[in-house]
Amino acid sequence: MKDLIGYIVKAIVDDTEQVTVTEVEAEHNVVIELKVAKSDMGRVIGKRGRTAQAIRTILNAASGKTRKRYMLEIVE
Repeated sequence: MKDLIGYIVKAIVDDTEQVTVTEVEAEHNVVIELKVAKSDMGRVIGKRGRTAQAIRTILNAASGKTRKRYMLEIVE
């Protein structure tokens, strides 16, 4: 999942060197922390959060068979 989010976000942003994706696992939850450059933060979030919501939807669809709940956090 980490690679999937990294691939999607790198296609959106201008500064691909600043993109870092980390996974923090708990029992049935996995938090994916996404860090991008400040200048690309607006691109990742999108108007009214639509881009971030679309990324979360893709993440939920891809995680259906793993029986884990994936959550995306965009960290400054």
